[in-house]
Amino acid sequence: MRDHRIFVDEPLAPGQTLVLPPDATQHLIGVLRLTTGTAIRLFNGDGLDYAGRLLDTNRRGVRIAVEQADGLPEAHPSLTIRLGLGVSRGERFDYALQKAVELGVNEIQPLFTERSVVRLAGDRLAKRERHWRGILISACEQSGRRRLPLLAPTTRLGDWLARGQPGGLLLDPRAEGCLPDLAAPQGAVTLLVGTEGGLDDEERGTALRAGFTGVRLGPRILRTETAPLAAIAAIQVLWGDFRRC
Repeated sequence: MRDHRIFVDEPLAPGQTLVLPPDATQHLIGVLRLTTGTAIRLFNGDGLDYAGRLLDTNRRGVRIAVEQADGLPEAHPSLTIRLGLGVSRGERFDYALQKAVELGVNEIQPLFTERSVVRLAGDRLAKRERHWRGILISACEQSGRRRLPLLAPTTRLGDWLARGQPGGLLLDPRAEGCLPDLAAPQGAVTLLVGTEGGLDDEERGTALRAGFTGVRLGPRILRTETAPLAAIAAIQVLWGDFRRC
């Protein structure tokens, strides 16, 4: 039987009864077609899963009984992975976000760069950021993650670099070194990936002066939605939680 998990943006405790908001209600009864009495798992990002059960399936709001916390809290990673990612077009960026969460990224910083094709501001940007957060939540629901990655407010690359980013690695096909050549990071790594066309020369120079180390991923140039995923997977194998099964 499929394990249905859903994110709830409020405190959870055994013995509690809660009413889901309309979007979650529509997903459970309109898409999944769950019925009264169905077991469900809830999480709110505190590191725990909670066992629950549907009390009713009224379309105005599903009521759920929270029964118990399930197991131990999700452990914090031994290596924190931060991703600074140039905002690319629609599905490309969505795909990169979704898979980065599945691979275990802990923080995501959307970035506007000189070569960014997507230009967003005001209400359009706020709407897109809500959409991105929904992708992160859905990826956690699917992958079993109990802690939500941080999605930082979108900013310009130069402003982000000026704040200082420890353990910085810049994906750069012109770099001489590769990930296995580097010493293991201490606690955290910050990965910077440009948008379509990569970073321009000035941005690349700014990142290097800010302490980033340029690295390449083999002999091929990867797309903006492929490069961060390949790098995160390699980082997890070399230094992160892919070393443990």
